[in-house]
Amino acid sequence: MRVLLLHNRYQIPGGEDTVARGEAAMLRAAGFTVDLLETDNDGIVSVYARAKTALQVTYSFPSRKLVAERIIRFRPDLVHVHNLFPRLTPSVYDACREAHIPVVQTLHNYRTLCANGLLFRSGKICTECLEHAFPTPAIRHGCYHGSRIGTLAVAAMIGIHRARGTWKQKVNCFIALTHFARNLFINELGIQEARIVVKPNAAPDPGLGDGSGGYALYVGRLSLEKGIQVLLDAAGHHEGLGLPLKIAGSGPLQESVQAACRQGQVEFLGQQDAASVRMLMRKARVLLVPSLCYEGLPIVVPEAFGAGLPIVASRIGSLETLIMDQHNGLLVEPGRPAALRTAVRRIAADRHFETLLRCGARAAYQADYRPEANLRALVQIYDQVVSHGKGPVH
Repeated sequence: MRVLLLHNRYQIPGGEDTVARGEAAMLRAAGFTVDLLETDNDGIVSVYARAKTALQVTYSFPSRKLVAERIIRFRPDLVHVHNLFPRLTPSVYDACREAHIPVVQTLHNYRTLCANGLLFRSGKICTECLEHAFPTPAIRHGCYHGSRIGTLAVAAMIGIHRARGTWKQKVNCFIALTHFARNLFINELGIQEARIVVKPNAAPDPGLGDGSGGYALYVGRLSLEKGIQVLLDAAGHHEGLGLPLKIAGSGPLQESVQAACRQGQVEFLGQQDAASVRMLMRKARVLLVPSLCYEGLPIVVPEAFGAGLPIVASRIGSLETLIMDQHNGLLVEPGRPAALRTAVRRIAADRHFETLLRCGARAAYQADYRPEANLRALVQIYDQVVSHGKGPVH
């Protein structure tokens, strides 16, 4: 099978970039002929470039032409779209339709429902736009990077394509990363149940860890919605976490993390490459995911489970379905430093309990996140879409 993958990279590399490239490599290794067409946001820096991108974010004729030409040259059996925003746009679906090529779309985030892709505003979950045919509340609040003009462009993309039925008519099969996300997209985007399946992201086996480093670990973006301030408040309390805390990543709250580091509460490691993250996970005793937003499927979850690393996470959205409380980790109420601190201290104080969680974490990886199992699920989706020209029928 010949598969054309489409992906718009982010300026700050993230999990979606890792997944797109990882699935390309996985498919090639399995004998598929794969072409990965990537665009990026690196050139969107000047006022002119931003204005041009905003005008084209709903529908980009240049991107449609780019994909149409690649289809002619590569002759794919199927096109798998990862991220469309902001440069590819839903116009690429029309390029595929004209060439009679079926489309699979992975829904990594909530951009088809929400201007900022997070369903998160002012420090809490926000679903206000889901109550409107056109997401006007987002414009009022400037949900996209605090800009009403920028938000208007993104809101137009959401509202126009919802009205045109783009998501219902031009994608053969959607891949949701969790059952929570699948239900949300069915209920709010109107996707037919038979056209959306659940397939989590895979992670290469990092090797089983032993927790010999004796620390708690956070890996990810340093931002409000990720619960970084909650984590710092928990670590900064006089009781502490019961374990030293290492933080790896970058983002807008980096100065707060560095300030905590100077006060001796945490060790800030900065952005780490994939190999370093795997090493950190093998030596950690617990991974912390204190998110305040509805996550997609943070790549750190399968990576941690692969290392047999228990996770303490917020009881919210997809995380509540990914972490089995007291089996492969602990769930705590989001936004509560005391609850986070209590959970970490429980693991720190009880090696037997930690061992049980480690076994559960590794079992979760073996069942759901191994590349081999993930590849089989992806190939099954591809086969059914190519054979029937529609999403899998349940």
